This record gives sequence, structure tokens and C-alpha cells, in this order.
Amino acid sequence: MPLGVAIPAALATLAGAVAAGLSGSTGALNPLIGVGLLSMLLVMIWRPRALPWLVLGGWVFIGIHQEWASRLPPGLDGADVMVEASLLSVAPMGGSQRLLLDIDSCEAPEGYPGCHLLRKVRVTAYDTAHYQPGEKWQMTVRLRPPSGFANSHSFDFEQWLWREGIHATGYVRQEPAPKRIAAAGFSVRRLALEMLNSVPLEARTQRWLAALTLGEGDRLTQDDWTLLNATGTTHLVVISGLHVGLVAGFGLLLARTIARLVTPLNWRMRVWPWWVAAATTVGYALLAGLAPPAMRAMVMTLVGLWVLSGRHAPGAWQAWWLALALVILVDPLSLWRPGLWLSFLAVAWLMVIWQGRARPQGIKGWCLALLRSQLLLAPLMAAAVLIAFGRIAPAAPVINLVAVPWVSSVMVPLALVGWLFAPLPLIGTGVWWLFEQALAVLHTLLTLAVALWPLWEPDHALIYPLSGALLLLALCWGLPSIFVWLRAGAVMPVALLPLWSTADAIPDGTLRVTVHDVGQGQLVELRSSHYRLLYDTGPRFQTGFMPLQALWAPDQHFEQVIVSHADSDHAGGVSALVDDHRVEHWYAPLGETLPIPTDTCQRGQTWQRDGVTYRFLWPPAGPTQYSANDRSCVLEVSVGEQRLLITGDVSRDIERRFLRDINLPVSVLVAGHHGSLTSSGVQFVQHTSPQHVIFSAGRNNPFHHPVDTVVRRFNRQESCLWNTGHDGALRFWLKEDQPVLVKPTRRLSVHTKRC
Repeated sequence: MPLGVAIPAALATLAGAVAAGLSGSTGALNPLIGVGLLSMLLVMIWRPRALPWLVLGGWVFIGIHQEWASRLPPGLDGADVMVEASLLSVAPMGGSQRLLLDIDSCEAPEGYPGCHLLRKVRVTAYDTAHYQPGEKWQMTVRLRPPSGFANSHSFDFEQWLWREGIHATGYVRQEPAPKRIAAAGFSVRRLALEMLNSVPLEARTQRWLAALTLGEGDRLTQDDWTLLNATGTTHLVVISGLHVGLVAGFGLLLARTIARLVTPLNWRMRVWPWWVAAATTVGYALLAGLAPPAMRAMVMTLVGLWVLSGRHAPGAWQAWWLALALVILVDPLSLWRPGLWLSFLAVAWLMVIWQGRARPQGIKGWCLALLRSQLLLAPLMAAAVLIAFGRIAPAAPVINLVAVPWVSSVMVPLALVGWLFAPLPLIGTGVWWLFEQALAVLHTLLTLAVALWPLWEPDHALIYPLSGALLLLALCWGLPSIFVWLRAGAVMPVALLPLWSTADAIPDGTLRVTVHDVGQGQLVELRSSHYRLLYDTGPRFQTGFMPLQALWAPDQHFEQVIVSHADSDHAGGVSALVDDHRVEHWYAPLGETLPIPTDTCQRGQTWQRDGVTYRFLWPPAGPTQYSANDRSCVLEVSVGEQRLLITGDVSRDIERRFLRDINLPVSVLVAGHHGSLTSSGVQFVQHTSPQHVIFSAGRNNPFHHPVDTVVRRFNRQESCLWNTGHDGALRFWLKEDQPVLVKPTRRLSVHTKRC
């Protein structure tokens, strides 16, 4: 292949994607893009051979803008629309089902345009209808724009919705009842999943079989993903080049064996075995649902087969650029998927570290090659994962040395062979029983590894310096002809990793307050140098999901947890804390029913930790006749003259009862009842006149919190207002004799504040 084809093609697709990303959902072209388009037009006039690259870039540009255009129009936010849609996937979720719909037609109330633009939506069905992938249904859905929680170091659900091409989320209305209008057609994938459900295996084995062989990652539980993330082994269960490559290799081996038997004299020259391998690759990707990871792995494997065949094939680097161009062309949104960059980065680095080296010989040679590849790959991938996800799995370099060959040489072959013998239940189930034992070994190893080397989520300020140190280590040891003293020096910053892990410690006399984004609920985390307290635990949704589960790795330690009252938007995460973390003391108001024993919070209780004073202002001691909201634990926290006040859901009447007990000034106030009109009375707002006010409320919540009246009250006091639904999680630093520092997770919101 000519050198001038693959690289320009890849750069053209990248340029189209970047231009579309910069122009945003409005499609407006900023001056920089306008200059770029004019320059490309001039290039096309002077160099007509550039036309194909401009077409490629334009294709990607248009494809991404079609995704922007298909997002839910603002007028349909919260409106009921009637749709006819095919079910792309169905996932049970406790007492509900999560449906991914491919919209065929859409009818909105009169005066609400744009419904016809919707293409893919994700909804929850709370009815008892029996949904199956491939069926066509008519249903009424209430939709909202795709959104998610924004918390530091946690999964960005909104960004995930965007890169998956999901244009709206919502739920199915029970009236009128959904109606099936067409049955599902024949699907090998659906039959395979149904067969797997009927096999007498452990639930964990079924989940992993579905994920490893059919790309059903949604079947893995939150605990499964937590364990995989903590050990840096998520790449082993997502359909990737490892899985597709093994299938392609099996197809090639089988075809070449047949060719050797049929034409023993010239079997090496036969082309058709390579076509069989390619067909096997495509077939397996289709069976796996052709999801983005499977699509990417299929393209990379097909290009790899072409290179290995040696028939008019490109060189290794040309193939790398060609595969990148093809993946972006097929799926323009892949640029927003970290998996794309991690995959191509890993392949590129392996090409660098093995360039010019002889092919390994024998079992010992291949074992040493695996060891070398893993050790040289580990620091670079750790740096990439740290930048992409804000975390480091210290166990990854060691555990992958065992897990990669175990999964690729034992588990995946057993899983695939089990499918080959699935029509013979006795043999197929027996093979999968062996897979179950292999999975148990892997699970034990991963659990042991994470116990020895738990997941580390460094402070944001450390991410780029630490990534730079890891990158330096990778380059100095991976590139040839590097001085020995330089390689030794590159080890030093990483060798001091234990010191890095303590660099984000909170100094004495400082309080770090994090109001997490948990939707329509409340969860506030307070940390000082040796003390960690939670005020409320966030909501629990009808699906059973608790946002608290996604905030931290397991086995966190909390000295105290205060549950302001037992409403589900404040106490919904209690069970997750009990199951996954360690809590020394629980506090709750007298009379609240919780699944754990608690001490009673009551007015006047005071304690100190690390130079920070904590004091309950409400409720009074003893039984009361107040409502659950008015019994809320009210907490005041003081750091010198800086003060934090959290009032739970108490009403305006209760606010007046403890008003004179508040120490002024109030630096940070977590507004009562999410900004409801029942709280934040005029007298309370005027008396406290807080510098910063946080409304812990969900974006587009049905209660319209915070209400305009309450917002205007605080505006008259010139308070700086924050909303977790729009600003994401908010982090405040309180330190005596220093101004309050604020850091919102959605950083763009800083530019709109005037504080």
C-alpha cells in the first residue's frame, strides 16, 4: 500500500471528528473551523487529489452532526410521546426492565416539533409486559434529555450516553398500555442467550459466559465491574482483539489444516483459509451484537489478517493508521470512547517495543516475551487509564501476567468450545463446568489482588504529574538506546509511589466538604486529616440503583454517618454502606426506622476532630411529635470562623426554632429540602446570609427544585448559588483565616459564577 494513503485517510477522519466536536450540538461553525474549511477548499482547488480525504472528513463530520441533531428537542423534555420502536436490548432490573429502543415513528402532542428526529432512546418499563429483543412495540414514553451524575473519579453516565448514540432517556407510561405489534424475527444471538439462561450453571458463570462470548457486558453486576476496575482487568471481559483474534486464529488454523490435507504440496499458497478466518471474524462480531468494542476488534483483526497474509499487504504502521481510519469511518462516535484510544495505544506501543526484534522461539521464549510485553506495557497503560478515568490499579501489572494467559488460553477456549458442543447438552454443559472452575480460580486471584493492592484514586492535582512520571518510565525502558542512568532515574518517581499516595492528604485544621451529585437526593462527605463523616447516603431509585455505589471503591472507612431522616432520598444508600463499607458510628433522629442500630442526634451534642468542631442544632432531646422532615438532624461545622450548615429537610417553622443558636457567619449552606418552598424562610436566609449556597437537586427534577422564590431570597443576600444538577459534585475547602475554595466537577459552570 502506498505510504500516502493510510495516514492521510486517518488524519482526515480525525479532522472531521474534531471539527464536529468543536462546532457542538448547535452546528454553529466557530471562526477557527471556518478558516479550516476555507483552507481545505483552496487545497482541493489546487490539489484535486486531496478530494478523497475531504470526502472522508466530511463523512465523519456529517455523521457526528446527525447524532447531535437526533438528541431530544427541548420542547419534548417531560412530554409524553407515542412511539413505534424495535427493541434493541432488554435488561431485567429487579422489578423493572431497561429497554433500548430503535424509533421507527414518533407522535408528539401538537405544537411539539422534532419528534421525528429521535432514533435511539433508553427507557425503563415498570409494567409486567414480557419484552424480547427484536420485537416491535407501540408505547407511550415520557422522555428527558440524556444526562447523568457528575462526580469526581466516577463513571460519566452522560458522556457514555452520548458515545453510545442514545438521544433521550425516560420511562414507559402504563396508560395507555404498551402493545406488541410485531414478533421478533429469527436471531441466533437471542437463541444463544436463551439457551445460556437454561443451562444449569451458577449465575456468575452465566454472566461471564454472556460477557466473554456474546458481548453482554450489561449482565455483569456492579460488584463484577468494581472488581475488574480495581485490578485493571476490564479488557479481559469486554469483547476485544483478544477474543476476536482467538476466534480468527481458530478459523485460520482449521482452514489451513483442511488445506494441508486437500492440497499437501502447495497448501501454504492457498488464499481461501485467510478468507475463512475473515468470515469467522465477521460472523463472531455479528454474534456478539456488533457493539462498538466488537466492531473495533473486528476491524483491527481484519486488517491484522491482511498484514499476516502478506498478500499486497501494508506495513505494520500503515495498517495501524488504516485500522484507525476505518474504525472512525464506521463509527464516528468511537473517538469519544476511551476504549478506542487505549486499544490503539497498546497496539502501537507493542509495535514500538518489538520493532526489530526476533520472533520468540519455544515456550520459554514466548513466556519471556509475554513478561517483557506486560512489564513495558503496564506503566504506559497505567498513565492512560489515570488520565482517562482518574484511577490507578496497582495490582494490574502483576495480576495481568497471570490473568491474560489464563483467560486467553483457558477460559475463552473453554467458553467457545462449550458453544460448539451446545447442541449436545451433556458435553456442552460439561465443558462449561470446567469454565466455571476456571472462573472461580480467576475470581479468587482478583479478590486476593485487590485485597493486597486496592484501587487508588489520587487527587486531581496529582493526576498529570503522576501520569508524566509513568510515561517517562515507559519511554525510558521501552525505547532502544536509552542511557542506563536515565532508565534508573525514571524508576525513582514511580518507586516513591507510596509518597505520591499521601501527597493528597488533607492538612490539619482544614475541612474538605464534598456535596456529591446524586440526583434528587443528598449526600455530603466531610473529611479532615484523620476523620471522615457522611451526612446522608443519597437516594435509592425504583430500579434498585443507589448512586452511592458508584462513588468509591469497596471497603471505605467512615468514622461517622449521619442519616438526617429516613426518607429514601436521604437514607437510600444505607444498605450499600452496610454491605460494601465500614462505618464506626451511625446517627439518626429518634423515631426513625433504619436497618441498623443508631445513636440519636440531639441539640447540643458537640465533638471535635482535627481542629474542626461539629455541633447538632436540632432536634431536641426526647420524643417529639414532629414530622420526619422536621426531625432532621441539623449539623453545624466550624473551622475557626468558617462555618458549614446542613439543615436536612426541616421546614421554615423549625428553622426559626434554632435560628439564634447558629454561629455566624455561615460560609457554606446546604439548602434545606433541596430548595423547596417549605424551607429557607425569609428570616432564616436574612439571618444566616450565607456566602455559598448549594442546592442538592436533580437536573430537570419533577418538583422544580430549587424553586424560584427561594433562589430570589438568596440572590437578595448576594449569596453564590450552586446546584449539583447543573454544576455536578461540589468540593469546598474550609480553613481558618483563608477564603473558601470551591471546585465544581462541571468546570464550565465556574465561568458563569460571580462570587
